Amino acid sequence: MSVVIDASVALKWVLDEPGKDAADALLEEELIAPSLWLLEAANALWRRTQRGEINGEEAKERLSELYNAPVTTTTLEYDCLYLAMAIRENTYVVTADSRFHAAVDRSLTLKGAVRMLGD
Repeated sequence: MSVVIDASVALKWVLDEPGKDAADALLEEELIAPSLWLLEAANALWRRTQRGEINGEEAKERLSELYNAPVTTTTLEYDCLYLAMAIRENTYVVTADSRFHAAVDRSLTLKGAVRMLGD
């Protein structure tokens, strides 16, 4: 079974912070993440350089390590973010994207979570 990780876990592989051992242990698993994880990790490393916690060269090295981490990166369908927000907020998405609407409408559990603009 695959395990989805986010940037906060991946950063523990390259930074000495609480939870590092648990994050390292996950490296034995089949790891997957949406492509956004590397952008989030890069942003977190940049913020650490701004705070003076690491320098620019260290940030580049650590980002390179993360880029080579054993994580299968999947493309992120931005539509899913809208759908996730609608589910979290117990509401629905209004879209003009008929393919997105049709894909969600085929799901028994998500039917009605996406509505076409004007319907």
